[in-house]
Amino acid sequence: MNIEIQVENIKCGGCAGTIKKNLLKDSRVSGVDVDIEQGVVKIDATEGVRDDFSDVLLKMGYPETGTTEGIAAAKAKAKSFVSCAVGKVDNMVNK
Repeated sequence: MNIEIQVENIKCGGCAGTIKKNLLKDSRVSGVDVDIEQGVVKIDATEGVRDDFSDVLLKMGYPETGTTEGIAAAKAKAKSFVSCAVGKVDNMVNK
């Protein structure tokens, strides 16, 4: 099943790499594609798990568009900056 989730805070390939790496750890996921420009995460996974992955993305700092405001949005943005930095370091190490 293809799941598409529009998220906030995706800025670069580091963000995309972190998202892919973390989602692919789940045995229910067979593939992940991240459209950085559109802010869309596409997940090939078993049925009935969309909300689970929306929660995982939120915990990583990439909340579904329109689901966080105020302090929660600021926290998510801060988490995404860390996630982005980790992704960039991973990309440099793996080259």
